[in-house]
Amino acid sequence: MTDSARPMDTFPNILEEQFHQVDPTALFGAPRSAHPPRILMLYGSLRERSYSRLATEEAARILRRLGAEVRIFNPSGLPLPDSTSADHPKVKELRELSLWSEGHVWCSPERHGSMTGIMKAQIDWLPLSMGGIRPTQGRTLAVMQVCGGSQSFNAVNQLRVLGRWMRMFTIPNQSSVAKAFAEFDEGGRMKPSSYYNRIVDVMEELMKFTLLLRDRAAYLTDRYSERVESAEEVAKRVNQRSQ
Repeated sequence: MTDSARPMDTFPNILEEQFHQVDPTALFGAPRSAHPPRILMLYGSLRERSYSRLATEEAARILRRLGAEVRIFNPSGLPLPDSTSADHPKVKELRELSLWSEGHVWCSPERHGSMTGIMKAQIDWLPLSMGGIRPTQGRTLAVMQVCGGSQSFNAVNQLRVLGRWMRMFTIPNQSSVAKAFAEFDEGGRMKPSSYYNRIVDVMEELMKFTLLLRDRAAYLTDRYSERVESAEEVAKRVNQRSQ
């Protein structure tokens, strides 16, 4: 029996007008943007000598060398989630930066086996949807952490979960800097090491994935379930008007 003749291959649950075949032209023929990749960087500590900030600044230098436009959000003054309205200036700044961005870098210290509350608060202020726009969906994401002791991966693993939840494309590579206090000089610059080389690797990979995906993000995140939901909402509005 041929594939086309299988009697059970019927799809009574599929809404045919919303079921689309994959379009190679949309994937491979998208016009290429000419502007530098736009990268937003978040770090998770307010300490005066914050190693997550220092690692973020070091990564930002590498990204700029690779040709990116970089903006680093300072979480100082950001209120706790739900403690005030989204009209707070720091919340508005964070959300506007995410809308501007095409990729993110998240760098958190590991504290008590997890990311810091400061790191989580920034992500919690980024909604999945904002006025019909998703401020993180389709962005690329690189995750990093700094450790006070031996190397660990608890924070980056949690950041990966959040990246998936925020509908981002989290790149495979990641950075975890052990004993971060020993990896930076008095001026705040990172010393030569395998940890530094890994950050270069991660930023290089982030740039490649951002350039590859940014012009296709809308198509890659176009979902059958959301097309069905949108069609149903339109139908409801039309039916209400006709009553």
